[in-house]
Amino acid sequence: MAGQNETHDMKNKDLDEETLFVVSQTFKALGDPTRIRILHLLFQNEYSVNGIAEALHLRQSTVSHQLRFLKNLRLVKYRREGTTLYYSHDDEHVINILKQTIDHALHS
Repeated sequence: MAGQNETHDMKNKDLDEETLFVVSQTFKALGDPTRIRILHLLFQNEYSVNGIAEALHLRQSTVSHQLRFLKNLRLVKYRREGTTLYYSHDDEHVINILKQTIDHALHS
């Protein structure tokens, strides 16, 4: 019952400007093929910038730019090991949306 009330409450609330902005930016992130490829890769394992660039056949500068965008939205996170940063996905909700969308696209 509590879940139904929460869903009902959500339907009756207007979204504030900050929430609207974050949601639109998240969909913007998922609207770019390069960012989708990076998120999909990071869903499977953590990688350094060079590792992502190599795995996806992209330039390091391209990967760095896209990771900065994704990090600002808290879609990816990193850990430092020496001088190397290792990136992984940070938002299970977005990864689930991405996975469901990929499954939908592959469904025949």
